[in-house]
Amino acid sequence: MSQRSGLLWRAILAFLALPTVVAFVVPWMCFAHDKGFAPSAGLIVVVGAGLLLWCVREFYVAGRGTLAPWAPPTRLVTSGPYRFSRNPMYVAVFTILVGWAVGFRSIGLTIYAACIAIAFHLRVVFYEEPWQARTFGDDWHAYRERVPRWMGRR
Repeated sequence: MSQRSGLLWRAILAFLALPTVVAFVVPWMCFAHDKGFAPSAGLIVVVGAGLLLWCVREFYVAGRGTLAPWAPPTRLVTSGPYRFSRNPMYVAVFTILVGWAVGFRSIGLTIYAACIAIAFHLRVVFYEEPWQARTFGDDWHAYRERVPRWMGRR
């Protein structure tokens, strides 16, 4: 198996193991059985899923890595949705969770989404940003000055 092929399989495994579980498996198994789903909220889920797939692609193509801690990008990813947010993958997962919460009209899913958002923020601040500063140095610092952590203007 080539090195590139191995990276592809690690990227697929990471995608299935990490955001798929948080954004799809847990909400479906724990919260989706109580009520019907409001189809209009499906658009929120689809937008979040599309953004998530775009982010994973950027990590693989531009970053030459995966979203997994065991095979992180070897290049700083600043293209695609990373031009607008330093953490669009987390924004995408949160968007999906909001879509589920709205669609199922679920307080439990709303609380779950809030807890996940807090966990993401803590992970970014205390682990990912220090790692990126050590790994990418001046490139990271320039990127951090230019692009907001979550969304909005810098």
